[in-house]
Amino acid sequence: MDFPDLETPRLKLTKLSKDDSKALLNVFSDKDVVKFYDIDVYDSEEQALKLIEFFNSRFLDTVGIRWAIRLKDTGKLIGTCGFNSWNQKMKSAGIGYELSSEHWGYGYATEALNKIINTAFLNELPFGELHRIQGDTMLGNGASESVLLKLGFKEEGIRRSSGYWKNEYHDLKCFGLLKPEFNEI
Repeated sequence: MDFPDLETPRLKLTKLSKDDSKALLNVFSDKDVVKFYDIDVYDSEEQALKLIEFFNSRFLDTVGIRWAIRLKDTGKLIGTCGFNSWNQKMKSAGIGYELSSEHWGYGYATEALNKIINTAFLNELPFGELHRIQGDTMLGNGASESVLLKLGFKEEGIRRSSGYWKNEYHDLKCFGLLKPEFNEI
Protein backbone atom coordinates (compact mmCIF):
# COMPACT_ATOMS: atom_id res chain seq x y z
CA MET A 1 0.00 0.00 0.00
CA ASP A 2 1.49 3.30 -1.11
CA PHE A 3 1.48 6.29 1.21
CA PRO A 4 -0.66 9.05 -0.34
CA ASP A 5 1.27 12.28 -0.85
CA LEU A 6 -0.95 15.37 -1.05
CA GLU A 7 -0.49 18.99 -2.11
CA THR A 8 -2.15 22.29 -1.35
CA PRO A 9 -1.33 25.71 -2.80
CA ARG A 10 1.43 26.28 -0.21
CA LEU A 11 2.13 22.85 1.29
CA LYS A 12 3.22 19.33 0.54
CA LEU A 13 1.90 16.58 2.78
CA THR A 14 4.21 13.55 2.71
CA LYS A 15 5.26 10.49 4.64
CA LEU A 16 7.63 11.13 7.52
CA SER A 17 11.10 9.66 7.18
CA LYS A 18 14.08 9.22 9.50
CA ASP A 19 15.60 12.24 7.79
CA ASP A 20 12.85 14.34 9.43
CA SER A 21 13.99 13.55 12.98
CA LYS A 22 15.87 16.82 13.61
CA ALA A 23 13.06 18.96 12.23
CA LEU A 24 10.50 16.99 14.24
CA LEU A 25 12.62 17.36 17.37
CA ASN A 26 12.61 21.11 16.73
CA VAL A 27 8.78 21.09 16.69
CA PHE A 28 8.29 18.89 19.77
CA SER A 29 11.06 20.50 21.85
CA ASP A 30 9.03 23.74 21.93
CA LYS A 31 7.10 23.99 25.21
CA ASP A 32 4.43 26.12 23.50
CA VAL A 33 3.76 23.38 20.93
CA VAL A 34 3.36 20.59 23.49
CA LYS A 35 1.54 22.70 26.09
CA PHE A 36 -1.78 21.00 25.28
CA TYR A 37 -0.29 17.61 24.34
CA ASP A 38 -0.12 14.40 26.31
CA ILE A 39 3.68 14.44 26.04
CA ASP A 40 6.50 16.33 27.65
CA VAL A 41 8.94 18.50 25.73
CA TYR A 42 11.26 16.33 23.61
CA ASP A 43 14.94 16.54 24.41
CA SER A 44 16.46 13.94 22.08
CA GLU A 45 16.43 13.02 18.44
CA GLU A 46 15.71 9.43 19.52
CA GLN A 47 12.26 10.54 20.75
CA ALA A 48 11.53 12.07 17.36
CA LEU A 49 12.67 8.88 15.59
CA LYS A 50 10.34 6.79 17.77
CA LEU A 51 7.45 9.11 16.94
CA ILE A 52 8.17 8.80 13.22
CA GLU A 53 8.22 5.00 13.55
CA PHE A 54 4.95 5.09 15.51
CA PHE A 55 3.18 7.30 12.96
CA ASN A 56 4.38 5.16 10.05
CA SER A 57 3.39 1.90 11.78
CA ARG A 58 -0.17 3.23 12.24
CA PHE A 59 -0.42 3.56 8.45
CA LEU A 60 0.95 0.07 7.81
CA ASP A 61 -1.58 -1.33 10.31
CA THR A 62 -4.38 0.71 8.59
CA VAL A 63 -5.45 2.28 11.88
CA GLY A 64 -4.17 5.83 11.32
CA ILE A 65 -2.20 8.08 9.01
CA ARG A 66 0.03 11.05 9.77
CA TRP A 67 1.58 13.36 7.20
CA ALA A 68 4.59 15.63 7.45
CA ILE A 69 3.51 19.20 6.70
CA ARG A 70 6.14 20.79 4.46
CA LEU A 71 6.40 24.22 2.92
CA LYS A 72 6.05 23.68 -0.82
CA ASP A 73 8.72 26.17 -1.84
CA THR A 74 11.47 24.88 0.49
CA GLY A 75 10.40 21.38 1.58
CA LYS A 76 10.93 22.41 5.22
CA LEU A 77 8.96 20.31 7.73
CA ILE A 78 6.83 22.62 9.87
CA GLY A 79 4.58 20.09 11.62
CA THR A 80 2.42 17.04 11.16
CA CYS A 81 -1.26 16.29 10.73
CA GLY A 82 -3.47 13.30 10.19
CA PHE A 83 -5.87 10.79 11.57
CA ASN A 84 -4.55 9.43 14.86
CA SER A 85 -7.13 6.69 14.78
CA TRP A 86 -9.28 5.27 12.00
CA ASN A 87 -12.05 2.82 12.78
CA GLN A 88 -13.03 1.17 9.49
CA LYS A 89 -16.05 -0.60 10.99
CA MET A 90 -17.48 2.60 12.47
CA LYS A 91 -16.36 4.76 9.50
CA SER A 92 -14.90 7.29 11.93
CA ALA A 93 -11.51 8.82 12.66
CA GLY A 94 -9.81 11.08 15.18
CA ILE A 95 -7.81 14.01 13.85
CA GLY A 96 -4.61 15.55 15.20
CA TYR A 97 -2.11 18.21 14.18
CA GLU A 98 0.62 20.54 15.33
CA LEU A 99 2.84 23.19 13.80
CA SER A 100 6.11 24.72 14.89
CA SER A 101 5.27 27.91 16.75
CA GLU A 102 7.18 30.06 14.23
CA HIS A 103 4.55 29.06 11.65
CA TRP A 104 1.46 29.79 13.74
CA GLY A 105 -1.06 32.31 12.46
CA TYR A 106 -0.53 31.80 8.71
CA GLY A 107 -3.39 29.37 8.06
CA TYR A 108 -1.14 26.38 7.42
CA ALA A 109 -3.00 24.05 9.80
CA THR A 110 -6.37 24.94 8.27
CA GLU A 111 -4.97 24.47 4.75
CA ALA A 112 -3.43 21.07 5.55
CA LEU A 113 -6.47 19.77 7.44
CA ASN A 114 -8.84 20.94 4.73
CA LYS A 115 -6.89 18.83 2.25
CA ILE A 116 -6.74 15.64 4.33
CA ILE A 117 -10.41 15.90 5.34
CA ASN A 118 -11.51 16.42 1.75
CA THR A 119 -9.35 13.50 0.59
CA ALA A 120 -10.75 11.25 3.31
CA PHE A 121 -14.38 12.15 2.65
CA LEU A 122 -13.85 11.51 -1.08
CA ASN A 123 -12.74 7.97 -0.15
CA GLU A 124 -9.31 8.58 -1.65
CA LEU A 125 -7.39 7.05 1.26
CA PRO A 126 -6.72 3.30 1.52
CA PHE A 127 -8.74 2.74 4.71
CA GLY A 128 -12.23 2.82 3.26
CA GLU A 129 -15.20 5.13 3.67
CA LEU A 130 -15.22 7.79 6.37
CA HIS A 131 -18.38 9.43 7.72
CA ARG A 132 -17.28 11.16 10.97
CA ILE A 133 -14.14 12.90 12.15
CA GLN A 134 -13.63 13.84 15.78
CA GLY A 135 -11.19 16.38 17.17
CA ASP A 136 -10.55 16.85 20.87
CA THR A 137 -8.92 19.91 22.40
CA MET A 138 -7.84 20.69 25.92
CA LEU A 139 -9.78 23.51 27.49
CA GLY A 140 -7.97 26.75 26.80
CA ASN A 141 -6.56 25.72 23.42
CA GLY A 142 -8.39 28.44 21.53
CA ALA A 143 -6.12 28.31 18.48
CA SER A 144 -6.88 24.63 17.88
CA GLU A 145 -10.59 25.18 18.45
CA SER A 146 -10.53 28.00 15.91
CA VAL A 147 -8.99 25.72 13.26
CA LEU A 148 -11.66 23.06 13.81
CA LEU A 149 -14.50 25.58 13.71
CA LYS A 150 -13.18 27.11 10.45
CA LEU A 151 -13.33 23.63 8.93
CA GLY A 152 -16.97 23.17 9.95
CA PHE A 153 -16.56 21.04 13.05
CA LYS A 154 -19.36 21.39 15.60
CA GLU A 155 -18.67 21.64 19.30
CA GLU A 156 -20.32 18.61 20.89
CA GLY A 157 -19.49 19.04 24.56
CA ILE A 158 -16.96 18.57 27.30
CA ARG A 159 -15.71 15.12 28.22
CA ARG A 160 -14.84 15.56 31.87
CA SER A 161 -11.47 14.19 33.05
CA SER A 162 -11.18 12.11 29.90
CA GLY A 163 -7.44 12.65 29.58
CA TYR A 164 -4.66 12.02 32.05
CA TRP A 165 -1.14 13.25 31.39
CA LYS A 166 1.51 15.38 33.02
CA ASN A 167 0.23 14.04 36.38
CA GLU A 168 -3.24 15.53 36.12
CA TYR A 169 -6.68 14.92 34.65
CA HIS A 170 -7.81 17.05 31.73
CA ASP A 171 -11.26 17.93 30.46
CA LEU A 172 -11.43 17.67 26.70
CA LYS A 173 -13.72 19.62 24.41
CA CYS A 174 -15.11 17.34 21.72
CA PHE A 175 -15.70 18.54 18.14
CA GLY A 176 -17.28 16.47 15.38
CA LEU A 177 -17.55 16.79 11.61
CA LEU A 178 -19.86 14.64 9.51
CA LYS A 179 -19.27 14.01 5.84
CA PRO A 180 -22.50 15.75 4.69
CA GLU A 181 -21.55 18.86 6.69
CA PHE A 182 -18.12 19.35 5.15
CA ASN A 183 -17.66 22.08 2.59
CA GLU A 184 -14.16 22.30 1.19
CA ILE A 185 -12.58 25.68 1.88
